[in-house]
Amino acid sequence: MKKKVLRKQARAQHTLMRHEGIECVSHATQSLVVANAGLGNGMSRHQLFRIVEEYGLVETVLMPPNKPYSFVKYGTTEEAKKAFDALNGKEVTLEDFGQNIVLYINFVEKVFWKNAVPTSLPPGLTVVEKVISPEEERMMLESIDWIEDEDTQNAQKTLKHRRVKHFGYEFCYDSNNVDKDKPLSGGLPEICNLFLEKCLRQGYIKHKPDQLTVNQYEPGQGIPPHVDTHSAFEDEIISLSLGAEIVMDFKHPDGHTVAVMLPRCSLLVMAGESRYLWTHGITPRKYDVIQASELGQKVGTITADIGDLTLNRRETRTSFTFRKVRRSPCNCIYPSVCDSQKGQQRQEQPSFPLSEMEASKLEQEHVHKVYEEIAAHFSSTRHSPWPQIVEFLRSLPKGAIVADVGCGNGKYLGINKELYMIGCDRSKNLVDICGEKEFQAFVCDALSVPIRSGSCDACISIAVIHHFSTAERRLATIRELARLLRPGGTALIYVWAMEQEYKNRKSKYLKEKNDSKGKEEEINTDVAQGLLRDQMPDGSSQDSASSDQLLNDSKDKGWHAKPVADSRLPVHTNRTSFHSQDLLVPWHLKSDTKKKAESADTLSFPAGSKESQELSPILHRYYHVFCEGELEAACRSLDCVRVQKNYYDQGNWCVVLEKL
Repeated sequence: MKKKVLRKQARAQHTLMRHEGIECVSHATQSLVVANAGLGNGMSRHQLFRIVEEYGLVETVLMPPNKPYSFVKYGTTEEAKKAFDALNGKEVTLEDFGQNIVLYINFVEKVFWKNAVPTSLPPGLTVVEKVISPEEERMMLESIDWIEDEDTQNAQKTLKHRRVKHFGYEFCYDSNNVDKDKPLSGGLPEICNLFLEKCLRQGYIKHKPDQLTVNQYEPGQGIPPHVDTHSAFEDEIISLSLGAEIVMDFKHPDGHTVAVMLPRCSLLVMAGESRYLWTHGITPRKYDVIQASELGQKVGTITADIGDLTLNRRETRTSFTFRKVRRSPCNCIYPSVCDSQKGQQRQEQPSFPLSEMEASKLEQEHVHKVYEEIAAHFSSTRHSPWPQIVEFLRSLPKGAIVADVGCGNGKYLGINKELYMIGCDRSKNLVDICGEKEFQAFVCDALSVPIRSGSCDACISIAVIHHFSTAERRLATIRELARLLRPGGTALIYVWAMEQEYKNRKSKYLKEKNDSKGKEEEINTDVAQGLLRDQMPDGSSQDSASSDQLLNDSKDKGWHAKPVADSRLPVHTNRTSFHSQDLLVPWHLKSDTKKKAESADTLSFPAGSKESQELSPILHRYYHVFCEGELEAACRSLDCVRVQKNYYDQGNWCVVLEKL
């Protein structure tokens, strides 16, 4: 038994290091990591606190969401040692589930955990707390007879996830619509009409709904993510939560998710973007992760404050969802997801890739082809090398062999004359420009570099990996860089950052928006100091191949959440903050502008005008901008390298790797 505990203890150490980069130590400290006692495997904050407080004064209990472990800090090292000796290998019963688990304990030094940034409600979403009294709640629940004759029109329907009844009009789940010509007899219950009149008086809604769906959920049940059909219902959709609170999940097409607490007797109002664009659903589970300090009473989003999260066991909940049946086609401003406007778009934007084949096609159309076309113009905007990249190259020993994977126009190939540097890029036209500068470069895919394994002393990858459209393909590029390195060799990686404002300072990319007022506006989104000043690193064109999946654990951070089907990649607005990690970045091609202008009798047009756009074609490049910690987490998932250094450099996340 002792050997088993030691084996499990060692496995817990490895998991913590692999997933979070936190190293366990052999000597006693004030802080412990408790494996098998996390929110992810059913341990509530209340139960964990009662277990650990027996052995001394507990200063902090940190419980990360969806993780099977927690961190406990005692007032003294002696108290922590006492808890370690008593709890390591101890079997306990999870109070909410009746299951037995075994605790495995390790010592850790200080734990630094960055909480998620508080999120706001989706645009157009409102939650009104205590919109009805307990007596009104009782009356509304009693107005629904779940045992009435099955032959009646609005009788209970059999659904996999819940019990449901319809009033006014029956919702057809096979077509996600209603038959507008066949209203149900009886209309809405009188108590519901009284409630809707109250909502109109209070200004919660603008129009009185004429359709009601009543759902009853037992613990563990839910509803799949969905957007209510645009052509079926008008803008406002409202839902009243009765009997129990619950967490509802909202998801934007770009993958951004928001968990929203719906307290008992609260009203959810969905309008505008939250109704038409975001999916909403309830994940089937028996408990929700919520803020412990507000336990079931917090209105708004669930923020990942790991010092204040706990589990809340679900109870039976009944929802009254009211809608207004639409009598005319929908003409909303979200045509990409609107069934009334399908087929009416002049130019369909590409979708998020949902397979390896789609990812390859997206990169071919919106990376490789674009860079072949813009190569000359792109090269003219890439003159000045970045200081920290220059410092890395100049720090290498004389005679070192260095590969620049994604070298673009070769800006870094001649920085240090004492190195043997060779470049490669997916774009033949960019490689030809390197040849004109008498640099050694060749065309190849980023994941199939024809260089012998372990033959390079160093590699650089500057603004390449953010052009790969899946997490697996991005990780595979890092693995290929590691393959080229000899043991002890180093690689420098730069990727575009989601955070263009860091530590209260805007990047030069954002600052240039103000600096360029009154000047001819460029739409080259990664050129932040005008035509010839390099304030964003080189973008380049590389191909890729499939790879092993990135840490499943990293999905908890929201970096690799899969987007909903049929969603479109948003087009980024030049020199503004990013609102999506996956997007299309415009490039205003100027290579043929002079010739076209001459053929138009040298007329000049204001930047951004229709005539100017006709003279200067706009091409869209795919980018995945990285959140803080995302690049580092991907690198740490590879066993063959270690992260020497990671830093932020003018709107980019940067990592220096060492081959083990």
